[in-house]
Amino acid sequence: MEATSQPRHRSVPVQIGRVTVGGDAPIVVQSMTNTDTADVAATAAQVIALAQAGSEIIRITVDRDEAAAAVPHIKERVMRMGIDVPIVGDFHYIGHKLLADHPACAEALDKYRINPGNVGFKDKRDKQFSAIVEMAIKHNKPVRIGANWGSLDQELLTHLMDENSRAPKPLEARAVTREAMVQSALLSAERAEEIGLPKNRIILSAKVSAVQDLIAVYREMARRSDYALHLGLTEAGMGSKGIVASSAAMGVLLQEGIGDTIRVSLTPEPNGDRTVEVKVAQEILQTMGFRTFVPFVAACPGCGRTTSTTFQELAQDIQEFIRVSMPEWKTRYPGVENLNVAVMGCIVNGPGESKHADIGISLPGTGEQPTAPVFIDGKKATTLRGPTLVADFKQMVADYIERRFGQGHTAAE
Repeated sequence: MEATSQPRHRSVPVQIGRVTVGGDAPIVVQSMTNTDTADVAATAAQVIALAQAGSEIIRITVDRDEAAAAVPHIKERVMRMGIDVPIVGDFHYIGHKLLADHPACAEALDKYRINPGNVGFKDKRDKQFSAIVEMAIKHNKPVRIGANWGSLDQELLTHLMDENSRAPKPLEARAVTREAMVQSALLSAERAEEIGLPKNRIILSAKVSAVQDLIAVYREMARRSDYALHLGLTEAGMGSKGIVASSAAMGVLLQEGIGDTIRVSLTPEPNGDRTVEVKVAQEILQTMGFRTFVPFVAACPGCGRTTSTTFQELAQDIQEFIRVSMPEWKTRYPGVENLNVAVMGCIVNGPGESKHADIGISLPGTGEQPTAPVFIDGKKATTLRGPTLVADFKQMVADYIERRFGQGHTAAE
């Protein structure tokens, strides 16, 4: 499926390890660990899990000496597992000191993230910001300058509020705060370039927690600059609330061609799976037609014609089968992520939808004959029945993948 969005915001590409962000590169999925970075084993394990789930850039907190000292060991463990994912250091307050005191950390990280609102205060701000930028130049690292609604530069905000109060037609305070977010990011980027950091090593973000604010801020940043942009709704929340809010905000911007890399900042359930945010980010991009990560499984929502739970169970089973199999399939079957599977629940739309998929099954609805026709490449291939129906269909999916994406098929082409 091809995206029909407006042309991409023309941003300058930035290289982060082996990953390119911006320019004509695909929109990149990233995430962040929530372990104590000083715990090398736990953080390395979560980095590996996030990378295996599909995160293409992973950020870790570097908040104290113990965390900074752990970074090179985390990188080593991850690389030893054969995973070459860019790791970004998230610095606040004392980043300049940590990078100076721990050169191995500064070298091991693939990118630094600075929040201009808390890199320092008053006279120290420019000095500490400059120190981090100079360290990035020394180690040839890119930098994300990430303004945040919750830690906005108060001097800049106060200055803009004072100016606004003297204007003939003052704006609402919220509009002034949005402008402060934009200026904080853009002015900091300009300062970084003055120090000597080239534009192709700068990424900008301006995280807010309200959908309309995020849309307004990023539209303005895209209009006023050509820096690569990282999208994310900060403090999006838990569960469906966080998923819906992030999808609504980023969906609008992505459709307008704004955004080079995204993160879905979900609050996990207690001891919950951190990789959920990666899956949601992938689903946003895949649903909108910008990227393809896993085979698409179409399934009907069910109604009074489908009082049996068979099709829901089969759809769930097939999706789990695909999720578990994908790490191996990606290496064995190039292009398998483009596969379309349909699991339908009755005769009304079942056969038609199944024909549109690469491989699909139309299960019997309430009162229908206990038979399930299977369609492959638009043609009826067989009819499944009986207690082995689920296992039989899964085997047919596996066989289809082998035929279409296996090495024998590649050689024949």
